[in-house]
Amino acid sequence: MADLFAPDPSEPAPTAAAPLADRLRPRALDEVIGQDHLTGPAGAIGRMVAAGRLSSMVLWGPPGTGKTTIARLLADAVGLRYAAVSAVFSGVADLKRIFAEARDHARLGRRTLLFVDEIHRFNRAQQDGFLPYVEDGTVILVGATTENPSFELNAALLSRAQVLILNRLDAAALDTLLARAEAAEGRPLPLEPAAREALVASADGDGRFLLNQAETLFSIDLPAPLDPAGLAALLHRRVAVYDKDREGHYNLISALHKSLRGSDPQAALYYMARMLVAGEEPLYVLRRLVRFASEDVGLADPQALVQCLAAKDAYDFLGSPEGELAIVQACLYLATAPKSNAAYVAQKAAFRTARETGSLMPPPSILNASTKLMKQIGYGEGYGYDHDAPDAFSGNDYWPREMAPQTFYTPAPRGFEAKIAERLAYWEGLRAERRGAGMNGGAPA
Repeated sequence: MADLFAPDPSEPAPTAAAPLADRLRPRALDEVIGQDHLTGPAGAIGRMVAAGRLSSMVLWGPPGTGKTTIARLLADAVGLRYAAVSAVFSGVADLKRIFAEARDHARLGRRTLLFVDEIHRFNRAQQDGFLPYVEDGTVILVGATTENPSFELNAALLSRAQVLILNRLDAAALDTLLARAEAAEGRPLPLEPAAREALVASADGDGRFLLNQAETLFSIDLPAPLDPAGLAALLHRRVAVYDKDREGHYNLISALHKSLRGSDPQAALYYMARMLVAGEEPLYVLRRLVRFASEDVGLADPQALVQCLAAKDAYDFLGSPEGELAIVQACLYLATAPKSNAAYVAQKAAFRTARETGSLMPPPSILNASTKLMKQIGYGEGYGYDHDAPDAFSGNDYWPREMAPQTFYTPAPRGFEAKIAERLAYWEGLRAERRGAGMNGGAPA
């Protein structure tokens, strides 16, 4: 996807009939808005330009933040030939042609900056195809991606390129874009101050989207400036950027999970709403809530799991939008419940020990003697039936003979688990008493 509307720097300036975004494209790096941490004198790009030497890089950032613009202006700033390819529309044949042309120009003493838009859309083999040309200096590679490079790009390619992160444009940067648009048009936007703020907010950090919306407003003859309600009725709000199988998806579910764990119901509800409003499957959110109920609440509040499963049943029964209230209820219940990961810790410890100890036999005393031979070899011998013992607790030893008793589960001192801890301590006291009295599981030792 092209960014911040910049053609080749060698092209003539756009005419007055060109789209607003095209007319406002930056013509120098110091005109790029919102990325001073990269393009400023202390930024990585600013330092490279000052030194007159570029290294290969991957520009990672949201749509409409200036990735393509920066790449084009970089070529002009250090005197490189500029070539561009989009991973969406190009294949191996296009790359071979571009590399051959770059090699020809290199022989004449001019290196090529190769800009690859949506570089993450090239498969792993295609990405590997860049390596020899980057290695020998045939091209300076500048890739652009909206996806996390560590997930989408080959490690070999990443090791040869700096990853530079572009910020989503904040309100101040977007307002500067609008001011430039008004200067270019020679008139203010037909908006009341509150509507102007709403327009900036609707862009969700995307400068291109904002200028396209502004151009629409300039093209309409309005009798009076619009208020926020009028603006909303005239323009469609930008749909939130959210790819269900990409990093944004995992970022939001992580934020939801950690807000729940941190007992912040307001933030948890916000992130859950972000996901559902953006089109996430409600059943996916419910699955994550069910997992959280066991992992982070556990027996501190046994009703947490019940609430989440009830919310799933309610959503199945009611559908959307009525059923989403049950999801909200489950989310709030989890956020406000006492927290314990004792069951989660116990699971990991028990599973690890089970893998390490292999196939140890349980003690014969707790094995059923279903045949005469099994009785003869001691199965069931010495077993104490708990219901016949004082306090319905025999104190049997249930561990394999080759293995010392383990402690996997340690209840947290919160919620219902505080009572579980008292009960376990009481049983441990009884067990110690009966061992001291020379008894094993209610039977002679």
